[in-house]
Amino acid sequence: GSQDFIGYVQIFENRGAMMGCSDPHPHCQIWSTKRIPREVEKEIITQRDYYQQHGVTLLGDYLAEEQRRKERMVYANAHWTVLVPFWAVWPYETLLISNRPARSLPDLNDAERDALAEALKHITVKYDNLFRTSFPYSMGFHQEPTDGANYSFWHLHAHFYPPLLRSATVRKFMVGYEMLGTPQRDITPEMAAARLRELSDIHYLKEKQSS
Repeated sequence: GSQDFIGYVQIFENRGAMMGCSDPHPHCQIWSTKRIPREVEKEIITQRDYYQQHGVTLLGDYLAEEQRRKERMVYANAHWTVLVPFWAVWPYETLLISNRPARSLPDLNDAERDALAEALKHITVKYDNLFRTSFPYSMGFHQEPTDGANYSFWHLHAHFYPPLLRSATVRKFMVGYEMLGTPQRDITPEMAAARLRELSDIHYLKEKQSS
């Protein structure tokens, strides 16, 4: 917010050659733009409308409902929750939500930052364990814009978009009707969540070394 020519800061990571990543080791990128990206703009509209109607954050209410139902939950600690959203397009897509409606990463306290690291470790280990491979994905945080407007309705979260479907080499493609009409799911969000939830929290390479 200190730079008036920066309206939004996008933190993201592309992992693996399947996601077009030319550098084999995991690494994040930070892009800053004057305009708010289109995907974030769509979330602003829905989150703002919900907050104006109900006085609470949209993702806060959604998180409470998922915690009540439990069937799409993957992992949770005191400060963060990982789940497969009911609208997920990719087979093992997940949503990481802060339990407290923080608006950006700088808003987090020490305990929340530590818990975020733990949540990221758990979901990425589960991804690798799913097909016993270095699991490719694109992920990124959606935090409040930095253009100086009021975003009291915003709720910090991150999206994981992994393409693998049935094995380390079989991926989902968005083609034909899915590009021109509506994306189709190959497995239900509940099935995906159950598979991820049941996986070990110990990386398969460490298990192999200890056996």
